[in-house]
Amino acid sequence: MPSFDAVLEPNLIEIRNAVDQTGKETATRFDFKGSSAKVELADKTITAWADTEFQLGQVRDILLGKMAKRHVDVRFLDMGKTEKIGGDKVKQSITVKSGIPQELAKRITTAVKDSKLKLQSSIQGEVVRISGGKRDDLQAAIAMLGKAITDAPLSFSNFRD
Repeated sequence: MPSFDAVLEPNLIEIRNAVDQTGKETATRFDFKGSSAKVELADKTITAWADTEFQLGQVRDILLGKMAKRHVDVRFLDMGKTEKIGGDKVKQSITVKSGIPQELAKRITTAVKDSKLKLQSSIQGEVVRISGGKRDDLQAAIAMLGKAITDAPLSFSNFRD
């Protein structure tokens, strides 16, 4: 039976490259001279530090620009709260989303059921598997999900005949 998986999978290599480029730019830019502005990636969490909230916004803008240049969808990033860490210094944790959360998986399955296509969808951990009798129905489901789910950068993998 033909099937495919709907997944939420960022390119971690490109994210690391964007973080490294952001670090290099903040180290060499004149307006960050003498400041403690920096960006680090640990696991799937990006942490940005700066002396003021304005500088933190600048670091964040540089990071988002580098992500866009490397074709990483910024919807993978979940911006955390800005925290004061002493004096005027601030930091922000940015989480990289990976895997489909339960509520999004339920939205995907209801969208497939509401589409009136002869398809079945099942939630398998952090992946939603969609299967059906015809390949054309699966391709229509991919197009429909691309239009219906706009708040998450879904990708489709493991297409089988």
